[in-house]
Amino acid sequence: MYRVARLSRAQPTSAFVRRTLATHTSNEKGTFTADGKQVVTMIPGDGIGPEISRSVKQIFEADKVPIVWEDVNVTPVLKNGKTAIPDDALHSINRNKVALKGPLETPIGKGHVSLNLTLRRTFDLFANVRPCKSIIGYKTPFDNVDTVLIRENTEGEYSGIEHTVVDGVVQSIKLITEDASRRVSEYAFEYARSIGRKNVTIVHKANIQKQADGLFLATAMDVAKNYPDITVQDALLDRVCLQIVQDPTDFSDTVMVMPNLYGDILSDLGAGLIGGLGLTPSGNIGRKASIFESVHGTAPDIAGKDLANPTALLLSSVMMLRHMKLEAHADRIQKAVLKTIADGQHRTGDLGGKATNTAFTQAVIRNL
Repeated sequence: MYRVARLSRAQPTSAFVRRTLATHTSNEKGTFTADGKQVVTMIPGDGIGPEISRSVKQIFEADKVPIVWEDVNVTPVLKNGKTAIPDDALHSINRNKVALKGPLETPIGKGHVSLNLTLRRTFDLFANVRPCKSIIGYKTPFDNVDTVLIRENTEGEYSGIEHTVVDGVVQSIKLITEDASRRVSEYAFEYARSIGRKNVTIVHKANIQKQADGLFLATAMDVAKNYPDITVQDALLDRVCLQIVQDPTDFSDTVMVMPNLYGDILSDLGAGLIGGLGLTPSGNIGRKASIFESVHGTAPDIAGKDLANPTALLLSSVMMLRHMKLEAHADRIQKAVLKTIADGQHRTGDLGGKATNTAFTQAVIRNL
């Protein structure tokens, strides 16, 4: 059962944020303290969110990562009769440019608009990066998964353009634009270069949605002309779903790029191949800011019981550190997390173990 998040009236900027602004300097790269540490916005989230966020903070502190956390609350507020993100959270992300987010509850079929969608639209987070890589020592039906998926994050079926035509008939509009298709395609090719992959695969259904997916495909193919060092191919979504569960190594040397809904489905399918969403990182990239997040649910049934697995948020924080060019810290934390899982002594319940969140976190710290 999903609860609808409580709405409150918009509040003025907090005293804490005013004090922060007085001691920190901000520029186009973010906000920095007097001793050079970068300020990162933390959105703890709902359910198990505060517990796994605390794990990240403890591990970062143990590794002496040079960042300062700025916690914000994104519980919806009323602005001019409409739900919106609180001003403190908006200003914090705009100012700091980088944020880490725990899971947020989304009401099903009623209530406020998804806060995840609201954050993506507000900060124009146009590319969702979803790598899935098998974890050595944690056995799943496949032990050789190494996929990278980039999902257009702002339009498609998730544009939210719906209306009732007549009683019993609802129309939902899929919006595809050349501009959005071009920028996510350019990002996919640049990302492929940055990680040393020589191939980009455009995933679509242009055989059926000839205009919408046809525009996405044509735009991506046009972008490919500017990257002669990278080969490009296109593939139908249903065929990719079939092939990836038959032999995921077919996609180990490529970066997949696709419209919004397809990326949502295929990224979760990829997560299933390596053990679930609890092991999967995610980054949302924009020109105004970037938000890294765990994509699993809020798990209200275990919230507050010290049972939550922080791996997804930890691996997302590793993506964040690489985005911030803090490679050495990213490497150490990633190795410590993966070693903790591979050792098998401190796995949480979702991974078949009996360890608490606290025990897992302390094991990661020891493995640093």
